[in-house]
Amino acid sequence: MALSLLVVAPVIPAETLLDEAGSAQRSQAELQARIDAADEETRAMLEELRELERAERRLARENAELVPRLEHQAETLDRREVALDTLEETREALPVLQERLIERLAQWVDNDMPFLREQRQARVASLRSHIGELSTAERWERIVEAWRTELEYGREVDTWRGYLGDGESRREVDYLRLGRVGFYYLTPDGRAGRVWQADAGSWAPLGEAERREVRNGLRIARDRRSPELLTLPISQPLERIGEGDT
Repeated sequence: MALSLLVVAPVIPAETLLDEAGSAQRSQAELQARIDAADEETRAMLEELRELERAERRLARENAELVPRLEHQAETLDRREVALDTLEETREALPVLQERLIERLAQWVDNDMPFLREQRQARVASLRSHIGELSTAERWERIVEAWRTELEYGREVDTWRGYLGDGESRREVDYLRLGRVGFYYLTPDGRAGRVWQADAGSWAPLGEAERREVRNGLRIARDRRSPELLTLPISQPLERIGEGDT
């Protein structure tokens, strides 16, 4: 006995097929959109990563340039800290140092050739009497200026008319100073003249030829004739002159 089966395929309506096709297309479109969005996000992330890499390289360069400056600033701060640590000690020592400089200046004037002595001693006395009224900076300025004036005497050629001696022996003379090398005077008539001798601490007479040289020196100092070599005895040994100008 034979059994025969007839299989009949179900009939799907056309509308259903159209709906399924549309749904598949929409799904495909959504999938493509997600893929496109993912690609866009990936590109954005890659660009951000590149920007971060560029920023990292830029920071590395800036750090390399900054390190030496920071090290220099650190050294400067260290030096300033050391200076601040000793500032109080320095401030305490300054008045003592200034007093010593004034005393040395006074000794310099007293032991030097006796030119313009009253004027120079008055300068020292003024420093002593007004030192307490001035600020630290003003005191330094006055002391340095006084020392500078004394040092300049060693580089000048100078002449002036002044007095020599006291009482009845007081007389008017013409002085000539050649730095700290020589100190001389002539009487106005030119008949008498002397040279200061530092070792003896007194005046020594000049011969006629030497007085003539002093007259030439007076004219040169007064700009009445051109500079020239003068042949005169010196007032103090050359080694003392070198020590005095240092």
